[in-house]
Amino acid sequence: MKLADFDFDLPRDLIATRPMEPREAARLLEVRQAETLGEGLNDCRVADLPDLLHAGDVVVVNDTRVVRARLRGRRGDAKVEITLHKPLSPSRWHAFAKGARKLRAGDVIVFAEGFAADVAARGEEGEVELEFALPEAEVLAALERYGSAPLPPYIPRDDGPDERDIADYQTVFAAKPGAVAAPTAGFHFTEGLLRRLLARGIERATLTLHVGAGTFLPVKTENVKEHRMHAEWGEIDAFTAEFINRARLRGGRVVAIGTTALRLLEAAAGEDGRLRAFAGDTDIFITPGYRFRAVDLLLTNFHLPRSTLFMLVAAFAGLDRMQVAYAHAMARRYRFYSYGDCCLLHPAPGVRVTDR
Repeated sequence: MKLADFDFDLPRDLIATRPMEPREAARLLEVRQAETLGEGLNDCRVADLPDLLHAGDVVVVNDTRVVRARLRGRRGDAKVEITLHKPLSPSRWHAFAKGARKLRAGDVIVFAEGFAADVAARGEEGEVELEFALPEAEVLAALERYGSAPLPPYIPRDDGPDERDIADYQTVFAAKPGAVAAPTAGFHFTEGLLRRLLARGIERATLTLHVGAGTFLPVKTENVKEHRMHAEWGEIDAFTAEFINRARLRGGRVVAIGTTALRLLEAAAGEDGRLRAFAGDTDIFITPGYRFRAVDLLLTNFHLPRSTLFMLVAAFAGLDRMQVAYAHAMARRYRFYSYGDCCLLHPAPGVRVTDR
């Protein structure tokens, strides 16, 4: 597989810069499998989701909470911009650093009075490890005070994220701080929509995957298999794993709300498709040819061309079908990326282990 296989031209004016209000008013493109590629596309709204799912299905959501992970500081007289992307311990983080060319282990970056970090190590491509001399609660409090929301580069703000972004760039499920990018499929949910899903007999399960800033990194290798995914920490407890397993045994479908939920479910699934408790890092990289074990439907936003996320949806629903679906979405002016609209994907024949 070549990187060019996952390319498409997206008009820049289709990139959403604010979420839809109310959230469930966002558009939803249902992508079903059909005899011809032009069939099976159903234009809906997120508010229609209870009618698109079945009683007994279980939606699986990610309860990670985005921290204000973008920091500006100084190493001596030099300016340094930091984007935290993965916690290693309560006070130690992997980070990307602009102006990192001259950073060395032992350097100190000062962000504010009483808030600084030691450079513990330096990695490749602008990566560093930072050690904050504060307990976890104080680190998070300092990030809330001095950091800014880590908006993706395709959402322009001349003066940085504004107060509206602070609220908008969190899901209704956000509970456990640790992400530096939002699980954006969750943006479409409100308490009202969740009540309607429950009233239709559609269950909900929760996992945690702390999304890293590596999700924004471009794929630079022409052979996509050579791309290195950054690891992210996730957890599914034993109760949740068994709850999902039982729902599936009863005939319910597992509906991953976002690629983050899907990736962790797949990382936690055995070859037989059963989920086990999981806590740790995952760098799973899903491309066409992958056999899905744990997920039956995927709700996800519209993704960047040449991105690992577009590769994932192509693996799930078929590359040809996703190219047609994205062309349909662009022709009908769906809104793309983090604050945009979404699609509900049905799997292509043969991509799931259970299809055997």
